[in-house]
Amino acid sequence: MEKVTASNLAKAIDGLDKSVAYDYPHEKTHTKIKVVDVKRGEGPVTIKRWNPLKGSYENAKIVTISVQALWRMANAIEPGRPINVDRVFGASYNSRSALEALLLHTEFFYLCYPGRLEKMGENTKVKTGHKHLIYLPDEPHKKGVITELEKSEIVVTQVDRELHFDALHLTEGTNRDKAKVEIDRRHAQIQLMLIKIAESFGLHSWVARNDQGIKYNGQSFIEMNSVVKKLVDAAALQGYRKAATAGDLIDLIWLSKDGKKIPAVIEIEHSTGVTSGLTRMKSFKTEAPELAHMTYIIAAPDEIRSQVVRKSLDPQFQDMDIKYLSYSSIEDMYLLSRRKIQGIDNIKFLHTFLEPTKA
Repeated sequence: MEKVTASNLAKAIDGLDKSVAYDYPHEKTHTKIKVVDVKRGEGPVTIKRWNPLKGSYENAKIVTISVQALWRMANAIEPGRPINVDRVFGASYNSRSALEALLLHTEFFYLCYPGRLEKMGENTKVKTGHKHLIYLPDEPHKKGVITELEKSEIVVTQVDRELHFDALHLTEGTNRDKAKVEIDRRHAQIQLMLIKIAESFGLHSWVARNDQGIKYNGQSFIEMNSVVKKLVDAAALQGYRKAATAGDLIDLIWLSKDGKKIPAVIEIEHSTGVTSGLTRMKSFKTEAPELAHMTYIIAAPDEIRSQVVRKSLDPQFQDMDIKYLSYSSIEDMYLLSRRKIQGIDNIKFLHTFLEPTKA
């Protein structure tokens, strides 16, 4: 099948009825969109969007979906593979939601909420996923209508296939509880994905000292080229003599290759014991410099989000402005990072996956 191009997307949008006001795929969004013009070839696409509760079509501003935006979207499309549009574009292009809405009204794009497989030992569960669109060129639906695939029809399993989690080996003791081993294994899986994401971003990772011996494909985490060997040598921490000790057991600290920037400090919490991770990060913040774009993150399963938010809002932790990163978002980010989508600021891209814990 031929690769999707900007011309394909522009042509599909041009095929929509320009007299119709189209909705966004969010029930609570009142905004409407009309296609004004589509330039032949690769676009751009000119639209008007307005909120009927606040204004009218006649007074709406003209917005342009650029050729560059169409190409970025086209480069991310593979038939039958769910796409999270916000994450394709990172924080750029304020017209990305309009592009998503218009594509969903064409006959070849469907709305879907793909599940994801959560493996815990011998048990496998399908967890609810986030909003995606999916390109199905051989299964057209009625043009001008957003059509949703049933949740049961598609499950995202690419992460396990690409990373081969069976190649992860923990330093397991002989008397460890089986349930604890499986929790530790899931923790290591998330840690591995975050190391690989950092690599794709051109970053290095500090891995908690007690996790450095975990092996993937026969190589321990500390032996990986992108893993920092000594946190104390990081340029950003020079002059902060207690910072490296405070960060020693933090699950992951992302650093620029020159060690001068620390974009993310990450604790992975698989169960409800969130306080210990927050406390470690708080100790690090107390001893470390305040750097631009330095973000404190709790990575945790989707089902304990409320616990993360509640603990993060404790008075002792509020000054860290903790962000929440769900396991499903990490899987999405990993898959997108492997595709090496060009032209995205990596820090802005990371922040599209983060959720604030403050109201």
